[in-house]
Amino acid sequence: MIEPTTYNIQSFDLSGLKGISDRNLEMHFKLYKGYVRQTNSLMDQINEFIKDRHINQEERPAYSELTRRLGFEYNGMILHEYFFGNLTKVGLGDPEQSSRFRKSAESSFGDYEVWKTDFVGVANLRGVGWAICYQDPKNGRLSNHWISLHENGNIAGFIPILVLDVWEHAYLIDYAPSDRQKYIDAFFTNIDWKAVDARLMNRR
Repeated sequence: MIEPTTYNIQSFDLSGLKGISDRNLEMHFKLYKGYVRQTNSLMDQINEFIKDRHINQEERPAYSELTRRLGFEYNGMILHEYFFGNLTKVGLGDPEQSSRFRKSAESSFGDYEVWKTDFVGVANLRGVGWAICYQDPKNGRLSNHWISLHENGNIAGFIPILVLDVWEHAYLIDYAPSDRQKYIDAFFTNIDWKAVDARLMNRR
């Protein structure tokens, strides 16, 4: 018997962020909820094919398309949860000197400001997608990456530590497309560095 899989919509109390309006957040939350619902719908449909043993990718193009779409919808759900989860309405800007993240950034880039410059540079790349700071579980090193279409560009096995949504829907109500830097600045004023620290694995 195949156990049903249901993902729940998470709640995030982020009203009152600095530089990111409640109106923009409301629209963004609706988009996130859509990813959760689509993921659940796709899982239900895929399970029906599995129950009937109709899982030949070449003979069942509908099944093949469902499995292809799942990566986009599921990653869209998860990355939004990381993004909302590393925000707080009582953000203080950059991490404290004693924070685990700052120490990891210094270990990986020599200096926190070098890491930040690199991350902001990734976030400003042309196109829409995600800027993500990952940690390599093999050595604890941090690295910044551009992710497009949710599932394209993710580094296998790396741990998302800090996630920034730079699709235009994340800021279009508050900023013009040409003002992405202002949105990135607002993002940094609202980072929950304690949540970010908690995502870091313990160094070996």
